Amino acid sequence: MDRLWTPWRFEYLRNADQATTCVFCLMLSETRDAANLLLFRGRRAFVILNLFPYTSGHLLVVANRHIASLNDASSEELHEIIELSRTCERALRQEYHPDGFNMGFNLGRAAGAGVEHHLHMHVLPRWTGDSNFVSVVGETRVLPEELPTTFQRLLPYF
Repeated sequence: MDRLWTPWRFEYLRNADQATTCVFCLMLSETRDAANLLLFRGRRAFVILNLFPYTSGHLLVVANRHIASLNDASSEELHEIIELSRTCERALRQEYHPDGFNMGFNLGRAAGAGVEHHLHMHVLPRWTGDSNFVSVVGETRVLPEELPTTFQRLLPYF
């Protein structure tokens, strides 16, 4: 099996190739936070759910400015990204009780960045055994919760 039905992704996929604007810049410029799964807006960064999560609760902490690397970021921007990442960790621990976390930046396409020109930190809750035969052999991820449900569960923490 190569694919599983994921209807919430259709709208994003349908428009992804036609996008001329950065998806993060677009989300930040709009006032549709719930529709964009945007949990929190800070002075220098914001928090959203990843539309292509590796696990339930996969969050992104995104710089407000359209910058590509840590070198481009100010100390204040980096500080806020780390502080918001800590808030994400705290919220995910309280709501989902994961066994651990992966946190980090993918800088550039070769490093796996899906949005390579806009700096963002991944915050992924992890559970022992969350990689199973479907994700390893079938190269498919199975998530036990739809994104709007995850959004509603995490919103009170922000």
